Amino acid sequence: MHPEIHINYLAVAAAVIVSFFFGWLWHGPLFGKKWASLMKMPMDCKPDPKVMLRGMGLTLLGTFLTAYVLAHSAEVWRPSVWGVGTDSPSYVYGFFSGFFTWIGFFVPMLLGAVAWEGRSWGLFGLNASYHFVNLQIIAMILAHWR
Repeated sequence: MHPEIHINYLAVAAAVIVSFFFGWLWHGPLFGKKWASLMKMPMDCKPDPKVMLRGMGLTLLGTFLTAYVLAHSAEVWRPSVWGVGTDSPSYVYGFFSGFFTWIGFFVPMLLGAVAWEGRSWGLFGLNASYHFVNLQIIAMILAHWR
C-alpha cells in the first residue's frame, strides 16, 4: 500500500509568503528589540544591504523547504491518503504536524544552541515560541488548503 500524496504548490507558496511576513513581524515590531538584546546586538546596528538580501534569500529558501516537507508530513497522517478511512478535521493534521516537527527538530537544535553556543534561556524561549507559532501558521495553511 502506497500513500497518494498530492501537494498544493499554491498552498506551499502562500505558506512561505505568510511565514516570511510573520518573521518580519515577530523580529521587527513585536519582539525585535528583545531579540536584538538577547542576541547582544547593538540597537543602532544596521546590516549591510547585501547581507540583508542574502539573509532574506536564504530565509525564503529555508522556509520553502520547511513548508514543502511539512506538506508531505501532514499528508501521511491522513487515513484517506492511505485509502483506509476518513479524515479528522484539517486543523488536527495542521496542529500535530507542526507540533511534532517543532518538538522533534526545532527544539533539539535550539537546546543545542544553549548547550554549545552559550545562547541564553531567554533567547531559547523567544526562538522556540517563534518557531512553534511559525510552524503552526505554515501547517494550518497547508492542512486547510490542500
